Amino acid sequence: MAALSVDLLFDAAVRIQLLERSITIAFADNTIRMKFPTTRRLAEFLDVPHYYVLPYFAMMEEEELVTRAERVGILTTAKGSRKMIELMKEKYRKETGEILGKEVFDDLLRRC
Repeated sequence: MAALSVDLLFDAAVRIQLLERSITIAFADNTIRMKFPTTRRLAEFLDVPHYYVLPYFAMMEEEELVTRAERVGILTTAKGSRKMIELMKEKYRKETGEILGKEVFDDLLRRC
């Protein structure tokens, strides 16, 4: 079992989105928010017990990287979106571009 970290959870979140070929993005109040996989989905993907993931979500909320929204799920904050988009750019540019399209992805890169 790999040691968990905030960076590992963000990387897993991006990989899950790419595998599912689904990236949900919301634009509100000049802020980009991205839907984060559920804690259970991340735990399953990383093959760790669910309760191992929960403390890292508390840390991510304290660091203002994600927020939980009633009936919506977990969303990135502006800071979390920048982190996620930077990861997509650095490690998964081709795959992300195939899902979002070049124009949308380039626009996200400019905005963050």
